[in-house]
Amino acid sequence: MKTRRIALIHATPIAIEPIRAAFTQFWPQARVTHLLEDSLAPDLAAAGRIDDRMLDRFAALARYSESCGADAVLFTCSAFGAAIEAARDRVAIPVLKPNEAMLDEALTAGGRIGLLATFEPSIPSMVQELEDIAAARKLDVSIVPSVVPDALAAMHAGRTRDHDAMIAAAAERLNGCSVLVLSQFSMAAAAALIPERSGRKVVTSPHSAVMRLKQMLHAD
Repeated sequence: MKTRRIALIHATPIAIEPIRAAFTQFWPQARVTHLLEDSLAPDLAAAGRIDDRMLDRFAALARYSESCGADAVLFTCSAFGAAIEAARDRVAIPVLKPNEAMLDEALTAGGRIGLLATFEPSIPSMVQELEDIAAARKLDVSIVPSVVPDALAAMHAGRTRDHDAMIAAAAERLNGCSVLVLSQFSMAAAAALIPERSGRKVVTSPHSAVMRLKQMLHAD
């Protein structure tokens, strides 16, 4: 069977290791490439919204990946849902948003969904995605967002243990949730610090995305 080439496009370097580890664990046969464009997140924060220029930039990134021979593209930053959707229309290969597979898992669990993020601009697009999918499926869900900005600062400072501990502590403050969503790739390792609890599921983007890509491309 042909080795599948997956282009991973990152807006921050801290997303690289979690998805690399997920591919190593769950799909080591894939040929993975990394493209980092670290001006995207600060430009979005400065603009306050996804504008036409940002849409064009995402389309260009997807087209470039396709021209390099990618079988699929996975964007790894959760703040750019609308731009990624627009990029899908510009290429012939599958383009996956970072969280769509994970959000499917979260909605399957249903009920009260705790949505954790360390980058605040990612919250509005993720809440909108969840609400749109839930409405399409006629599901009644309650979304409880929580932002842990100090954890992101710790990660950028190289204090990964503090980062993970802050996320785990925030997760424990979200009482009564049937599922906890760790919304950014950089948060995945913190899942190991969140105690298992009956009736509560913890989902992360890297695991869900890798398994979805394998399914989409019919890979073993």
